[in-house]
Amino acid sequence: MSVYFVSRKRIFSTVTHGTQRNWTPRWFNIRKSFKSTGTNSNYGKPFSNGETVEITKKLATKGNGDQQGQQHSSSKKGGWLTWRGVFLKWTPLGLCLVAAAQWTMINDGPNGKGQPRTATAWQTNIYCSLPLRLISRGWGWLADCRVPIPIRPIVYGCYSTAFGVNIEEAAASDFKKYRSIAEFFTRSLKEDARTIDTNSCLVSPADGRVLHFGLATNEQVEQVKGVTYSLKSFLGPANWENKSSPTYVDTIRIRDDEETAIYQCIIYLAPGDYHRFHSPTKWTPKLRRHFSGELLSVSPKIAHWLPGLFSLNERALYLGRWQHGFFSFAAVGATNVGSIQIYMDESLQTNKWHGFKVGKLNKTEHFDEIELPQDTILEKGQLLGQFNMGSTVVLIFEAPKYFKFFVEQGQTIKMGEPLGCTKNRRNFDEIKNEIAAAS
Repeated sequence: MSVYFVSRKRIFSTVTHGTQRNWTPRWFNIRKSFKSTGTNSNYGKPFSNGETVEITKKLATKGNGDQQGQQHSSSKKGGWLTWRGVFLKWTPLGLCLVAAAQWTMINDGPNGKGQPRTATAWQTNIYCSLPLRLISRGWGWLADCRVPIPIRPIVYGCYSTAFGVNIEEAAASDFKKYRSIAEFFTRSLKEDARTIDTNSCLVSPADGRVLHFGLATNEQVEQVKGVTYSLKSFLGPANWENKSSPTYVDTIRIRDDEETAIYQCIIYLAPGDYHRFHSPTKWTPKLRRHFSGELLSVSPKIAHWLPGLFSLNERALYLGRWQHGFFSFAAVGATNVGSIQIYMDESLQTNKWHGFKVGKLNKTEHFDEIELPQDTILEKGQLLGQFNMGSTVVLIFEAPKYFKFFVEQGQTIKMGEPLGCTKNRRNFDEIKNEIAAAS
């Protein structure tokens, strides 16, 4: 007779799911001989040897067919060599590899012409279309929330360790004194924590890293080595002096002689730096322009990748003059910068909500302009304002052609340290003549 043996796993799966499953049960033919008890009838007629072999072959053939069918059906559901596998497995993997390669090319090495790899127009548009202002406003709200006193040492301690904050130079070295993350970001320093160099014509306005400095010989100036931004787009129309010149650089120069030139210096504030900024010299601001642009990241990697970064971003720009001519101070916003606060300008409101308009606020004609009081004079080292997160300070000024910077590109600098100064003209001419004679 035939006895069916079904595995216990299949029995329980059938009971659990309540659905009938198709499987090929194992069965064996057990041949038993029953002796007749006084009659010629048998209780079971056994299969002959030939019939048993034939049935076994059929069952084996059916089992192999079922396994092939299962493999075929599984391959249809998403194997690597099927159309579904190509779209669901190979394509995402390929996209990830392409993205990784693109990011590597951005970070590593120049292009085939030996120039830095920079963002194309469509990449810039996509980046500007991200909801960075909404993210920044959300971060500003979160940073201003009160942190419970018991966990303040943990939160601020982890942040200090991650970004290298020197809490010992802060006016309040106890973490529990800071109500929120925003207060910790904008912490004040002890009176003797920074020294203002009195011998230098120009000092650093903030703690940070020098991204670039040097002459601005034409409208396109370098934000980092090999990557430029437009001076006209950054400052706006040069209509404050009612002067017309062939080039924009000559237009913003106040002196008419050929003894001066336009210089620039860019200082990047990292998240762990002191976030307040000061006046770099004694000067008189006359105008304030607020460009309500984008809030893109101003990290050195993005500055190397995105041309015109500082012309795209929101910035508070102060225009005036110092002892050598034109002088401007710009506080540039960035992603996660809740606001830029200028203590002498209470009407300034940055990081305002503009709805869902993206990529339309970076034109030079979109700015607010006000005139500052005529008696406004800023002394060297005077406290000007603060960032509610790290960002960038850009100085564009007029100085004699023998002006010399005392810093190097990429150097870390502290507020009040010498940035540059003019030499005595007579000594400069003597050095120049000595060099010419030696050559």
